[in-house]
Amino acid sequence: MSVSHITTHVLDTGSGKPAAGVAVTLHKLDGERWVQIATGSTDADGRIKELGPDRVPSGTYRLGFDTGAYYAAAGTETFFPEVTLTFGVTEEQAHYHVPLLLSPFAFSTYRGS
Repeated sequence: MSVSHITTHVLDTGSGKPAAGVAVTLHKLDGERWVQIATGSTDADGRIKELGPDRVPSGTYRLGFDTGAYYAAAGTETFFPEVTLTFGVTEEQAHYHVPLLLSPFAFSTYRGS
């Protein structure tokens, strides 16, 4: 599979390391309901390059990150058991990279390249 139209990576800013093994789901908004497109898990570098198709139509999408299971496996308490990021895709854009910077009690994101 080629690199997906939508990719992500997770950095555990509390440890300063990539967050390996985080389960991620990709959904597309279809009318008033969310339809699951793909699932994956971050690799040793905290990245998922093959999450869904290499092209997706314009629309509203969301990435869901199972942060609770990630921190539970590390024996760390977290305030956010799940992080959901919702964003828009337009056909003019060639690639969407949506990173997650994560700590047990905070998170942030940005439009990556």
